[in-house]
Amino acid sequence: MKPAPFDYFDPTTVEETLGLLGEFGDEAKLLAGGQSLLPMLNLRLARPSKLVDINGVTALAHLGTDGDDLLIGALTRQRTLEDADLPDGAWSVLPRALHHVGHVHIRNRGTVGGSIAHADPAAELPAASCALGARMVIRGPSGEREVPAEAFFRGYFTTAVGPDELLTAIRVPPWPTRSGAAFVEVARRHGDFAQVGVAAAVAIGDEGEVRRAGIAVAGVATEPVIAVAVVDGLVGQQPAAALVEQLAAEFAAGLTPPADLHGTAEYRRQLVRHLLPRAVDQSVRAALT
Repeated sequence: MKPAPFDYFDPTTVEETLGLLGEFGDEAKLLAGGQSLLPMLNLRLARPSKLVDINGVTALAHLGTDGDDLLIGALTRQRTLEDADLPDGAWSVLPRALHHVGHVHIRNRGTVGGSIAHADPAAELPAASCALGARMVIRGPSGEREVPAEAFFRGYFTTAVGPDELLTAIRVPPWPTRSGAAFVEVARRHGDFAQVGVAAAVAIGDEGEVRRAGIAVAGVATEPVIAVAVVDGLVGQQPAAALVEQLAAEFAAGLTPPADLHGTAEYRRQLVRHLLPRAVDQSVRAALT
């Protein structure tokens, strides 16, 4: 199929992009990697009258540190982040999550910011950003603001980015040195969207107790679900298997996942009960090595 007709724009600066968004508002769609947008255009599930291609905005394609934070430009290719020389620790949940995103040729083109802004509730990067306590950097006509990941995702394919705003970067805070991370999921085939995915990061203290933790689940609601009760139950405690399993079961029981052809709501709750302890165990083991 072919997309509906649209006007095409290819800005080269953030300011030019914001000018176009301010002019066109909801009529415009941003094109970055195109791995989600192009199929929607071809199927005519999306019919923007204006397409703003930001691939020429090279200022958004950066990856590095800003002080103690990891700063990921929105136009950073997923494969670039997956192959980045990140320190072992909590930040490693990002490349671990990306390993599950589509296939290599998709990650070569797909962007980190595109996946975050698309806000598919089954996607891996939104869950990983929530587990790490990331902040989304947004530019608009009033300047720049940062939104915590837990407030950024607002339902199916909906975020805090306004029609005249642009997601420019993802800022990931530092974690303690003695930390580890894991991303585990169940999908019908490798590369498919997760039926349930769990991102976890854990920092271990000197006495073997959980000093800090972040856990988020994909595929069980209209946006990533942060397992606040599980984190609260773990911090300050020894991460014994029985405790983690109990907390995971209680957390899963309170979920109301969607049901579809690939699984019932109860099936997805069972996946959470199974995957969450595994993710925590892998994170703890990584922190202790």
